[in-house]
Amino acid sequence: MVLELLQSLSEMQLVGELTVLSLLIGGIIMAGGIIIAKIAKLLFHKYYAPSLPKDTAQNISKLIYFGILIISFLGFTSSQGIDLSGIMVAGGIFAVVIGFATQSVVSNLISGLFLIVEKPAKHGDTIDLPDMGISGTLLDIGTFSSKVRRFDGTVTRIPNDKFFTSNIRSLTLSTVRRADAVVGISYNSDIENAILVMKNEILQTMPFVLQIPEPEFRIEALGDSSVNIHVFVWYPKDDWSQAQPILLGTLKRALDNASIEIPFPQRVIWSGKD
Repeated sequence: MVLELLQSLSEMQLVGELTVLSLLIGGIIMAGGIIIAKIAKLLFHKYYAPSLPKDTAQNISKLIYFGILIISFLGFTSSQGIDLSGIMVAGGIFAVVIGFATQSVVSNLISGLFLIVEKPAKHGDTIDLPDMGISGTLLDIGTFSSKVRRFDGTVTRIPNDKFFTSNIRSLTLSTVRRADAVVGISYNSDIENAILVMKNEILQTMPFVLQIPEPEFRIEALGDSSVNIHVFVWYPKDDWSQAQPILLGTLKRALDNASIEIPFPQRVIWSGKD
């Protein structure tokens, strides 16, 4: 009964040599390919993706899914007796023409692959791109572009070729970071005492500041109105929001409590008369 049904379907021609049976077989191949692609994608996300960076996992998942679909499509065309050689030649010529017209697209694609392989930064890293004046959190490295969420909440899309060729400063890879500030004291003040006062205030009110390496104080310059002291402190990277913004306030409070003057600019006016 089944054999007779298949025989009858094979004899029912639709267009040219295309029969109902061959079309049914092609439909089964495509449906099977879609199911297999979805299963492979789910298995990849379950067993392998958790151990990979998010951007890499997403791109590999797309390659697996669409790769299986392309293989299924080739199987479908083969089952229908479609000769793809002519289409491939025409497609090759068309690809050359398109390639010249879309060099930037190809450049972005290749740069995206290099970024995925080299991994100068990963999803969630805080980065700084000084060449473009962009700082923020890396959201995604896509096929053609990357997205960075700036500190003001806006999201900037960056073409991968520019992202790959720019200087990338990672603010996340190191476990500790350094904050610094410059403060001026009057020429009448005791430098050693001012340094001791500021150091004690830092250690007492900023517990996240590391004691090894300990805060560092350098005489930066003998300015027009003040002796400028450059202060450096180290802290865990996750405490950035507490260290840098309040360092200057901490230094000023320490000097105010010790009655150490932070002078205003001073000028001596000479009238030219004895």
